[in-house]
Amino acid sequence: MNRDCPLIRIRDLANRFGDHVVHEHLDLDLYSGEILGVVGGSGSGKSVLLRSIVGLRRPDEGSIEVFGEDLQSLSERRRSKLERRFGVLFQRGALFSSLNLQENVAFPMIEHIGLARSEAEFLARVKLALVGLPVNAALQTPAELSGGMIKRAALARALALDPEVLFLDEPTAGLDPIGAADFDQLLLTLRNALGLSVFLVTHDLDTLYRTCDRVAVLAKRRVLVAGRLEAVENVDDPWVRDYFHGPRARAARQSPPSSEKS
Repeated sequence: MNRDCPLIRIRDLANRFGDHVVHEHLDLDLYSGEILGVVGGSGSGKSVLLRSIVGLRRPDEGSIEVFGEDLQSLSERRRSKLERRFGVLFQRGALFSSLNLQENVAFPMIEHIGLARSEAEFLARVKLALVGLPVNAALQTPAELSGGMIKRAALARALALDPEVLFLDEPTAGLDPIGAADFDQLLLTLRNALGLSVFLVTHDLDTLYRTCDRVAVLAKRRVLVAGRLEAVENVDDPWVRDYFHGPRARAARQSPPSSEKS
């Protein structure tokens, strides 16, 4: 993990919905090669923060610098080009129900970089294999898949344009414990093999302890603390104590760490 210069630098961010303030004076960094877990209570704005970074919501105040460039000051064309260096996996997968997996993964390659369909679909099969899906899954539709397979297919689509930064919104939500553990291991394998940086919104304690290099806690409209888990656990805050010192957290802490975690 390179701590010299953050890939993403957020300063004094504010997000509001009418009179409701979600974020105010929020600061956060994501560094090259790290998996950053973002946690917080319901309504703390975890997904709103992710959407602000990837360009799906314009913040009301503050700056978001990505790869050294301020997203808010860029032209639409330059911003679009920069955002192709992102891969995003939404909570429910957001796959096109009318397309098979091969077509789902090929779509961004055809739409954004103009690949021929045959070439895009060949590369789509490579991406599907990369995330551990069997060859015959390429021609299946989302309706024919299990929850775990949908997550993997959505991850393959997020990797379609060979991103440098991967954004994951509750990637293990709805998965059984075995499926979630398999996904965690896949994430570590891909991060290490591809050199990805990962912004991971989650509530899954097992995922935090298995995969994350650092954790940021959203509370009181800002980042309450960001750091390694052993430091975050000891912050004197009611939500942090309840979240990190309950029985589920104790069980997650005692589970063996992955051999692939850096």
